[in-house]
Amino acid sequence: MQTDIDPRSLIGRKAFDRNGTKIGTVDEVYLDDATGVPEWAAVRTGLFSRDAFVPLEPSELVGDTLRVPFERALIKDAPDFGVGRHLSPEQELQLYHHYGLDVSLPSDFTFKGDFGHLANGEQGEE
Repeated sequence: MQTDIDPRSLIGRKAFDRNGTKIGTVDEVYLDDATGVPEWAAVRTGLFSRDAFVPLEPSELVGDTLRVPFERALIKDAPDFGVGRHLSPEQELQLYHHYGLDVSLPSDFTFKGDFGHLANGEQGEE
């Protein structure tokens, strides 16, 4: 996904899966603490449903929509961490594994605190 986009502009966009099936509406965007790059979107999957985290890196903006390259069923089965909270490194790794994404890190990499803060700059409830 294009990295120079204002993450707040993603909020409210409709999200669709790889087959063009509507998933829901982008509710929140989470940024990588180290880079400030939008990394995850929380998509509201229905009126009485929950938000599902989707990775923004393999996703793309198509017109006014977010196209997520995964099946709707996989997205709806993503781990539920609630929204409005900071994603811990462990939660983020669970999401990467759920989507089968490569999370290889340099051998000298160490976690320096949490990452995945909200685009509006708030840390949320811990």
